[in-house]
Amino acid sequence: MVWRGLIDRYGDRMDITPSAAPVTLYEGNTPLIPAPRLAAAVAPGAELFLKYEGLNPTGSFKDRGMTTAITQAVSEGAKSVICASTGNTAASAAAYAARAGLKCVVLIPEGKVALGKLAGAIAYGADVVAIKGSFDDGLTMVREIAKVYPIALVNSVNPARLEGQKTAAWEVIDQIGEPPDWLCLPVGNAGNISAYWLGFRQSSHEKMPKLLGAQAEGAAPIVFGKRVDHPETIATAIRIGNPARWQEAEAALRESSGTILAVSDEEILAAQSMIATMEGVYCEPSSAAGVAGLRKAVAAGNFATEGRKIVCVLTGHGMKDPDTTVKQFKASEPINPTIEALLKRLEAK
Repeated sequence: MVWRGLIDRYGDRMDITPSAAPVTLYEGNTPLIPAPRLAAAVAPGAELFLKYEGLNPTGSFKDRGMTTAITQAVSEGAKSVICASTGNTAASAAAYAARAGLKCVVLIPEGKVALGKLAGAIAYGADVVAIKGSFDDGLTMVREIAKVYPIALVNSVNPARLEGQKTAAWEVIDQIGEPPDWLCLPVGNAGNISAYWLGFRQSSHEKMPKLLGAQAEGAAPIVFGKRVDHPETIATAIRIGNPARWQEAEAALRESSGTILAVSDEEILAAQSMIATMEGVYCEPSSAAGVAGLRKAVAAGNFATEGRKIVCVLTGHGMKDPDTTVKQFKASEPINPTIEALLKRLEAK
């Protein structure tokens, strides 16, 4: 089969304008990677898979929803688009807007966006506007401006975004033959957990997975049941204190008999390292939150894994935030350019 992008593959199951010409970068079709060594360490007895969304065109799952959001915007006559972002949405919106020939404006919290993500938005030609506030402040601003100015909003409050993102659930089903027993994923603005549940509910399977959502401890409004005015976490993609899809996420968790928990930055970084060193898959810190959540739930004794099929969603590529990885690295002293020095170093290890 020739891959032509998500709308060409699933468009008849999406609630977007049927006649709209797809704006695509051939997103989707990301691998579902078996992770047996990681499973032995964090979920004994389980068949564990990593849905590696970092292999989408701009390096994150956001491309799934952006192909539908930009396609719909073009079909409605939009000439420019806008979004607030912690980084991945900005890069994706900028890329798909460039593909469609649209102007793109992105609002980002000043000093709170990983350079790998900011570089993408700049490279694709977006008008990057830094604000002295949080992502939540930015989202409020873009929602208001879209009401009074001719510009299309492409954040996940746009229903077309979820229409694209729900396709990941269908891919998971196609790849393992049925829905998994558990699906574990990071939760920031809560669009992705809502979209996965929408996709599973719209599948032809009676079996439904339970959802395990993970928020960073410093940005866990759903876990703690209250807005976080000043969210802080090393996991920049989920540094959100007032999720736009909060109610939908709670409904998904309730309907799936799932759970949501908070994980520390240390637990997130440990999970990121385990994923990379045990399975050779490099994801950004935020992406590792789902694995950190799974590990924490199993360690607490309230998550049975024996014989279960578990999918952990890795939402973004590690090169989205290489600075965090480099900062954790403790370099040893350089050696002299001799075989003797190299042998000494190897034997010391």
